[in-house]
Parts: sequence; C-alpha cells; structure tokens
Amino acid sequence: MQFAKSTDYALHALVHLANSDPEYKIGIKELSNMLYVSESYLSKIMTKLRKDGIIRAVPGVKGGYELSRSASDITFLDVILSTEGRQQMFTCSNSDSRQHTLLTNESNGRLRDKEKNQGVCRIKEVMDNAESALHQFLKNQSIQSIVDKSNKDCNNHLLKERD
Repeated sequence: MQFAKSTDYALHALVHLANSDPEYKIGIKELSNMLYVSESYLSKIMTKLRKDGIIRAVPGVKGGYELSRSASDITFLDVILSTEGRQQMFTCSNSDSRQHTLLTNESNGRLRDKEKNQGVCRIKEVMDNAESALHQFLKNQSIQSIVDKSNKDCNNHLLKERD
C-alpha cells in the first residue's frame, strides 16, 4: 500500500500553514518553493483541500492560504480522504469462484454451483478490518500533533547545543 505524493505534499503544506503566523497568509508560490513542488501541481492539491473545508483561500494582495479550522481538528484521515478519495482499499474480485463460496460466512463449507454467493468473503473481512484500524489510527493523528512534536524536537536540539 502506498499513498500518493499529493497526500505527502498536502500534509507538509498543512504543517507549514499550522506553524506559520496566523496573520500571515501563505501564497502558492511560497508553499511550492518550501516543498520543492510545482505551483500547478500544488494548486490542484490545495483546491481539493479547500473544497473539503480543510483550508481557506484568502483573496487579495496579502492573500494566500490559511487553515479553515484549528490544526488540532484536522486529522491525517481528513487529509488522506481529501487527496486520495473515499474508495475502499480492497475489493474482492473473485466473488464468482468456487473457492470464494468456501470463504464466505454463509456457505457453511458447501459448494453451490449456480447460486450467487451473498456472504461476506473472509479475506475481504480481514482487509476491511485492517482498513478500519488504519482509519481509526489516522483519525487520532492531527496536524497539530506533528507541529507539537517537531517544535519539541527543535527545542531539545537547541537545548543540547547550549550544553
């Protein structure tokens, strides 16, 4: 499993916005320079985040982007669903096979030739549970938690340099 580069760039952009002065709006040019990504590609990512209510575009000379809500209220799951979409990670593509019939919770181990199986594939069940666990984990990770950890690491580094 691999997330798209757009998710990586979106998360980094949001951390940058969260770590910036709230009075200062960050334009696409500055963000693209910080992230080493083209303005056009980053604009597409930021449009998705804006449409999903994660960021806000502020027009004008001193305009740019800002978070639309607190960084502690923006989860990794919010960002991933915005950039990756909401499709399921796993789809059972073998639902018409005889083996699939044995792997469902309604077959009771009996093979049925003509009858279309309506049960849940045991393999899909495992994969769906894994996806749910991943979603729950990502729902508990906020942009603010990353900002806090990196600020703490930076402070620890500065303290070590003084010693």
